[in-house]
Amino acid sequence: MSRASTIVQTVRDVYSPDGFLPLHAPIFNGNESAYVQATIESTFVSSVGAYVDQFESMLRDITGASHVIATTNGTTALHMSLLLAGVNRDDLVITQSLSFVATANSIAHAGAMPAFVDVDADSFGLSPIALEAFLNDACELTDAGCIHRATGRRVAACVPMHSFGLPARIERIVEVCTAWRIPVIEDAAEALGSRIGSRHCGTYGLLGTLSFNGNKIVTTGGGGAIMTNDPELAKRAKHLTTTAKVPHRWRFEHDAIGFNFRLPNLNAALGCAQLEQLDAFVAFKRDLAQRYSEAFAKVGIPFVTERPGTLSNYWLCAILLNDRAERDECLEITNEAGVMTRPIWEPLHTLPMFSSAPRDALTVTQDIAGRLINIPSGVLRQPA
Repeated sequence: MSRASTIVQTVRDVYSPDGFLPLHAPIFNGNESAYVQATIESTFVSSVGAYVDQFESMLRDITGASHVIATTNGTTALHMSLLLAGVNRDDLVITQSLSFVATANSIAHAGAMPAFVDVDADSFGLSPIALEAFLNDACELTDAGCIHRATGRRVAACVPMHSFGLPARIERIVEVCTAWRIPVIEDAAEALGSRIGSRHCGTYGLLGTLSFNGNKIVTTGGGGAIMTNDPELAKRAKHLTTTAKVPHRWRFEHDAIGFNFRLPNLNAALGCAQLEQLDAFVAFKRDLAQRYSEAFAKVGIPFVTERPGTLSNYWLCAILLNDRAERDECLEITNEAGVMTRPIWEPLHTLPMFSSAPRDALTVTQDIAGRLINIPSGVLRQPA
């Protein structure tokens, strides 16, 4: 049996034996319909409503963040977080090339340029060793902050990502960035429910962001959130994402250039029902990952697992193949067989709009990009 056929058989044995198997799909087995209907009946379907407040409160309880501001999507959450952290036009923002394009797009939306640093092979998150080497080799600390010597640009922030819900080495990243006076904004779009010890991903940096797109572990249809422990930043985030409107019963006064980034109440209602099931969703996915790990070990195919001391939500499960040729063959055969698989994102430094961005050698990034595929990972049954 070929490796591709082995993957198809293993996924079907572990996940589901029949029919088309999607990579990930939302499951609505809770109070989604009731809460959405209640929102419609209330007529408060836009950015003001009780479910928005409830959604933010539930996220505070889940993540331990002191403040949560719900937004229209994860990209707007990250865009706003960059502005709140003080990123200005023509600054540099260090991030990873092995990420979804929204990470770099958000940096561009803020008027800045990404600088790409390599990832760790066991988490696919920004490598603190590579980060420190890049700063030592390419940057200098001045009275104006951290300056990238080759471009003269200020390094205004660092955006590590917790890829597929696998926690990055965020504690060490924050230590390195603190020494270089660089604020950290965690892209935890895929990491709701993931922790390092007892602490939730996205709560280590100055700010952290979440996404609730339709393919995430919890969905609001769209939606995102900003997390922070800084009360002034939280106040500013809520103000700017609500068109910078000065509170008043009827007057329309705005004291800054604001953004229409607030999550609608209709979406928040869906999200509240989803968050009620988060623990069950995570439990299902962790059990699925354990069964996948055991099954793929028997056939000699490496399955990607969490680092010791971390707890992953296993948003997307992944396996590693020998090389790009084998990966491409497996993608073709598995998808033809009705088992949806996908490669990891094209490294951002290879995309035309980011090809001139500063970067290090990205050795691990390019290796992983040529060998990894994601396999069906969604919740398939009524959570217990």
